[in-house]
Amino acid sequence: MVKVKRVYEPYESGDGTRFLVERLWPRGMKKESLHMDAWLKDAAPSDTLRRWFGHDPQKWGEFQDLYFAELDTRRQALLTIIDAAGQGNVTLLYSAHDTEHNNAVALKKYIEQSSGLMD
Repeated sequence: MVKVKRVYEPYESGDGTRFLVERLWPRGMKKESLHMDAWLKDAAPSDTLRRWFGHDPQKWGEFQDLYFAELDTRRQALLTIIDAAGQGNVTLLYSAHDTEHNNAVALKKYIEQSSGLMD
């Protein structure tokens, strides 16, 4: 199972392997309080795409299309997540306030579509 969780939410044992999927370090977070297994910057959208999107829900569809095109060229970061999901639960950590329109939600969708992983 792949799930998404805001970095500011507490760690839970059911989270499994936890990956930070942001290009920038989350504000106010200390590394030891994050309980992450790896920081996968390459799984995050490019800085240009992130700035353009700005978490604008009206750009969500186009953002996903552009982000998925970027992800098509970053197979190694995705394989890390997919391999971990084959071993147990995986949690994709994000820092955005918007819980519905963020790169972790889009990344989860991309992984599920490309690897057959489902909740």
